[in-house]
Amino acid sequence: MDLINDFRDKNLILALSKLIQKESVKPLNIMEICGGHTHSIMKFALPSLVGEHINFVHGPGCPVCVMPKSRIDEACKLASMENVIFCTLADMLRVPGSKTSLQKLRGEGHDIRALYTPLDALNIAKQNPDKKVIFFAIGFETTTPMSANLVEKVVQEGIKNLYFHINHVTVPAPVRAIMSDENVRIDAFLGPSHVSVITGSKIYKELASEFKRPIAISGFEPLDIMASVLNLVRQQNAGTYEVYNEYARAVKEEGNLKAKELIAKYFEPCDFVWRGLGEIAQSGMKLKDEFAYLDARVQFDCSVESAGESKACICGQILRGLAKPTDCKVFGKVCNPQNPIGSCMVSSEGACAAYFKYARVG
Repeated sequence: MDLINDFRDKNLILALSKLIQKESVKPLNIMEICGGHTHSIMKFALPSLVGEHINFVHGPGCPVCVMPKSRIDEACKLASMENVIFCTLADMLRVPGSKTSLQKLRGEGHDIRALYTPLDALNIAKQNPDKKVIFFAIGFETTTPMSANLVEKVVQEGIKNLYFHINHVTVPAPVRAIMSDENVRIDAFLGPSHVSVITGSKIYKELASEFKRPIAISGFEPLDIMASVLNLVRQQNAGTYEVYNEYARAVKEEGNLKAKELIAKYFEPCDFVWRGLGEIAQSGMKLKDEFAYLDARVQFDCSVESAGESKACICGQILRGLAKPTDCKVFGKVCNPQNPIGSCMVSSEGACAAYFKYARVG
């Protein structure tokens, strides 16, 4: 099996398109939780293939996009300290904080590095024993095991100068928060694929049952998404709300047990503030108390006073599924990838970035 070309087969995609349009008889608002799905949907022009009844709604599935300004401000404060090497993923560098960004601080001479893998932070710490190395960890369940693995190596090797600013978040909690908003109209979900490889498909059953909404765990290729949409259409017609695992080639019911055990060894759930969604109970992860000596938020002063979000930016509404990027007055004009006003334009997984790249209007 060719995992790329076989899932981009034009004839199969068009065949699914005909079935979806034939069987879709009433409006169906489908929220794709993952930003990777948003980009695939726009890249392959899937809205034009699913017919007039299907409406794709973009959700909070981009870890950079949902990062609140206060956490960005904390990162900037830590990165500005003397004798610090600050490490994170590249997308985080351009997210604007209240007064500056990590990218601007790097331009001013601060040692801020974009990592290819979290394990790079370990080598940096070993090579710079006289520096404090701070790793700003982000991501959903997909990347949390990598951070846990890094923590384990730091503990096992007794590294004394590597600290963690943990910003990992989970999928089920924000979905529940969104569905509890009376202004949101979501009829079905495309479940995230890479996240589900770790968590397994089982974690969505409670959500599907509680809110009576079908969930299709989908791969990122156009054939994956079209097959998932067809399943959701058929579930709508049948009045069912099951969890359909379209991505069965990688996702199992229980997920990756070893990865989950590693996460549980070093992290525990905590409340987390989401951009656009506010504080959601038990939606984030933090280091367990026994590893507080590695926690940058414990070992350093991270107190900040953060400004409010730009009034011109509607990222919060986009992340809640209440607006599309094209509803924003500054989209593609003042706000663009070179001059991002909001986080949804910064990240490679952001909805605004996807629309700008594949479907810019005006």
